[in-house]
Amino acid sequence: MHAAADGGLARIRVPGGRLTASQLRELADAATACGTGVIELTSRANVQVRGLGEESGFAARMAAAGLLPSLTHERIRNILASPLTGCDAAGTLDVGPLVADLDRRLCARPALAELPGRFLFALDDGRGDVAWLDPDAAILPTGAQETALILAGADSGLRVPLASAVAALLAAAEAFLAELAVRDVHAWRIGELPGGVEPVATRVRIALETGSAGPPRLVPPAERMRAEPPPAAGGPVGAVGRPGGGVALGVAVPLGRLTSAQAELLAELAAGGEVRLTPWRGVVLPGLDRAGLPRAVARLADAGLVTDPESPWIGVTACTGRPGCAKSLADVQADAARATAPGAEPTAGTPGTIAPRVADSPRTGTLPVHWAGCDRRCGRPRGRVADVVATGAGYRLDLDGRSLTCADIEQTTAALAAVRGET
Repeated sequence: MHAAADGGLARIRVPGGRLTASQLRELADAATACGTGVIELTSRANVQVRGLGEESGFAARMAAAGLLPSLTHERIRNILASPLTGCDAAGTLDVGPLVADLDRRLCARPALAELPGRFLFALDDGRGDVAWLDPDAAILPTGAQETALILAGADSGLRVPLASAVAALLAAAEAFLAELAVRDVHAWRIGELPGGVEPVATRVRIALETGSAGPPRLVPPAERMRAEPPPAAGGPVGAVGRPGGGVALGVAVPLGRLTSAQAELLAELAAGGEVRLTPWRGVVLPGLDRAGLPRAVARLADAGLVTDPESPWIGVTACTGRPGCAKSLADVQADAARATAPGAEPTAGTPGTIAPRVADSPRTGTLPVHWAGCDRRCGRPRGRVADVVATGAGYRLDLDGRSLTCADIEQTTAALAAVRGET
């Protein structure tokens, strides 16, 4: 656990964002019994629980639930995966089995425990939603049996047989550690290495040349893929699926904070016993029955969760703010709620948890907005974002290199309405 202003902070890695319904229930119960009763979703599809005491027993409960399989490798189990993989026709393969294989093999290699905790893997199913979220090592299918290896958020030029995809990701992690040792430098991410990523790509190619699935091939720079624009703010929200089959329901979680009651409801609704967390601090419920979808949507809305892709909550994020962060200059969670949807207020007795009005809030544009309690801007998403930064005497709105100082929340709300397209 890490010490925070409101007590102990625990981060639980959830490779691929995949939780069983029983794990989510245990997480919700433990968050209430040991902490604040709030589950924070992160931009790596992991979760955090705050307000933990040193003797709370939280870690033991997570281990018993299967959420702490390796004490030595816990901090490096950062694995993104396309949240809708296997749910619709947009992806070219289901990366779910690859996530489990990567996590298992990652934890089985003692040397990889030395990876920095910021190192990030990603498995993209071909739709391009996570490959460009600045992972250190990612795969992106280029055909039925071949994947591109993405290093530091860019196409390395290596094309790897699908059967070697996990091996390539592990080889990239090992190559990064080897480069750190040879150069005698400190770096958290592959992109921070002096001289770029080419030495890592070369080591990966050599490591895979004798593989049973066949050697990788190298495409010239002119044929390499360019990074796609960031996905739509908020990630998948609403129902998607194949005609005649079940549907997956994308659920936005206002400011990425789940109450225990909301988590219990998601676990109850989860068909097949699975809930998927997204890197946009949301949730996907796969395999829902079409006939029961309206009732599920109504229950989620009643609980303060969002399934309408036109909701003003889409794309709004915030750091922890006061009282959880000692560096924060404002309660940005509460202010973000007041500015985003009229009538939204923190839930009594649960600090930082939002009870939004969902049904009658007008659309306020698609521009992502990030509220930050100080200039560190923790949790800021990638891409073009309107930053709302606390100054101690109000907020400063930063966008496209320009700034506007706002004296109070009313001015800040009006300024945000303008830049998001409402006025």
